[in-house]
Amino acid sequence: MERILPREPVPDLDAYRGAGGGEGLARVREIGGSAVIDEVKKSGLRGRGGAGFPTGVKWRGTASEDLPKTVVCNAAEGEPGTVKDRYLIDYDPYRVIEGVAIASLAIGAETAYIGIKTRFADQVQRLRSAAVEMDAAGMVDDVEIRLVEGPDDYLFGVETGMLEVIEGRDPLPRLVPPYVQGLTTPAGVETATVVNNVETLANIPGIVTHGADWFREAGTESSPGTMVFTVSGDVRTPGVAELPLGTPLSFLLYGVGEGLEAGRRPKLVISGVSNRPLTASEIDTPLSYEAMDAIGSGLGSGGFIVYDDTTCVVEVGTVLSGFLQVGSCGQCPPCKLGTTAFTEKFGRVMAKTASDDDIDDMLGWIPRVTDANRCGLGVGQRNLAAGILDTFAADVVACVEGRCPGHRGLAPPLPTDHDPINRRPVVRFLS
Repeated sequence: MERILPREPVPDLDAYRGAGGGEGLARVREIGGSAVIDEVKKSGLRGRGGAGFPTGVKWRGTASEDLPKTVVCNAAEGEPGTVKDRYLIDYDPYRVIEGVAIASLAIGAETAYIGIKTRFADQVQRLRSAAVEMDAAGMVDDVEIRLVEGPDDYLFGVETGMLEVIEGRDPLPRLVPPYVQGLTTPAGVETATVVNNVETLANIPGIVTHGADWFREAGTESSPGTMVFTVSGDVRTPGVAELPLGTPLSFLLYGVGEGLEAGRRPKLVISGVSNRPLTASEIDTPLSYEAMDAIGSGLGSGGFIVYDDTTCVVEVGTVLSGFLQVGSCGQCPPCKLGTTAFTEKFGRVMAKTASDDDIDDMLGWIPRVTDANRCGLGVGQRNLAAGILDTFAADVVACVEGRCPGHRGLAPPLPTDHDPINRRPVVRFLS
């Protein structure tokens, strides 16, 4: 089902408009921002960046603040196993920019920002060219849209960390949410800010043009619409696909990823690094917020990493905890100390040098790593570690006793490039 990720890249603005692009902008100018927010709220669209917060509720709350408004599009994709936003920009940057402009008009913002990593040079150019075309055509001349390039840091993708970068500082997350303390203008004026990721905003033109009921024709009652998923790791064909929410996870693995190598079975499936890992017995779980919540995990940003039965679960814990350790900024000591402890102690289990005290120490860090956190990194570490130590307890014991399948030299599965013709991420999976 293709709603926001077309079969072929949109070549230019004429092609976009010929397929109905721009109708959402015309509609918001016709019915006004408040009516648009009502329609987005009725649609049930939930943020596609990981938290799944209702978009219309976020917009309405920000619009009601007695402050000037700004909109930020988060394009700093950096979650392991996820590459969807880059595909959306490659295939249809016009839709993303239209979504940014509609959001701005809906909440009453005159300025919007797109925060994106400098490393995503192709996507930066694609957005910049599309914005120039749309501005020249008079489509977005009542909203100033600025591209802000930022660092490769994981925390650049955290909404308050992105605000810090836009204001010229390092990506160090804040305590106060953006709708209360958003961007501060160069003149020192504080604003209330809506931050949505690329995929969320790409859904907006369709909802405003066709209506909430149309959007709800796909998906489930609690998780309406489609979502763009990435599948990588030990599947035959890593890929990106737009699927109705509620589609079984097994379809992503076997229908999109074309299954595993002959004789191999899934051992665990990771949804980014912020959710409990899934077991092989859970791969028929529907890809919806409510179904993933019901089994104690989550959709995350839609990036699923598959590890087969040659994998040591403790090695996965070591590698992903190490990724979080590096990503932790140190503003919240429990997060930095906890991610460091998990990385070191999972490593000792791998090396068969762990003691009972090491296991007890990890169990003790699970409720403490989130203390005073300014962002969700500590929560992700808690969910990852607790999931491995609980769900895969037998595998941890096997590793301690030298009965694990062996160590593969894993590295964080970060899509560093992609093949836009075949929609296949190029994933750095093995070191």
